[in-house]
Parts: sequence; C-alpha cells; structure tokens
Amino acid sequence: MRLYKTRSLATDACRAGSVSINGQVAKPARDVRFGEVVVVQQGLVTRTLRVLDIPKSRVGPKVVATFCDDQTPASEFEKAKTQPIQQFLARERGSGRPTKRDRREMDRLFE
Repeated sequence: MRLYKTRSLATDACRAGSVSINGQVAKPARDVRFGEVVVVQQGLVTRTLRVLDIPKSRVGPKVVATFCDDQTPASEFEKAKTQPIQQFLARERGSGRPTKRDRREMDRLFE
C-alpha cells in the first residue's frame, strides 16, 4: 500500500516525524524489514501497517498492497469522516501559509 504519492512527500513526512517504525521515528533512507510495524500520521488519521514481505525489485503501487497488512482500526477512518473540515484544514507544522489555491478552496468550503 503506497501511503505517499512521491518519494519527496515520504521524505518530508519522515523528517517531520510523522513516520515511525517499531516505535522509533524513521529516517528517510531507513530500510523496512519483514515483520516490522510502520505507523504513519496522515492528517487526523494514524495508519498502522505490518510488513509481510519485501519485493525483490521496484513494483507498481497496486502490487505494493500485497506486501503489507493494513492494521488501522476502523475508528481512525471514522474520525476522518466525522471531522472532514478539520482534515482539510490540518496542515503540517512548518509548511507555511496556505497558497492562493488553498485559500480559494477554503473560501468555497465555508460559503
């Protein structure tokens, strides 16, 4: 299961401390091993994954889902559904001010 669309987004999340492996904050270049538990904070949702296997080579995003087991409780997804505005307004610390596009989307949301 691919949690971030690009490697740079994943790297930024690791540097921000949003990714932990077996309870320790992960560095961007750390290798993931069989059986490890990866916890990722994405907005209001905390995703929990267990690594089942490691692919021999690079594979597509749909195939990656077969190599991990999503152990995220359903309550985490319900939290995001019940608080959609907070999910939209949640910004990473240090990401700066909203862009013009972000402000327009917020205006449309509150109108």
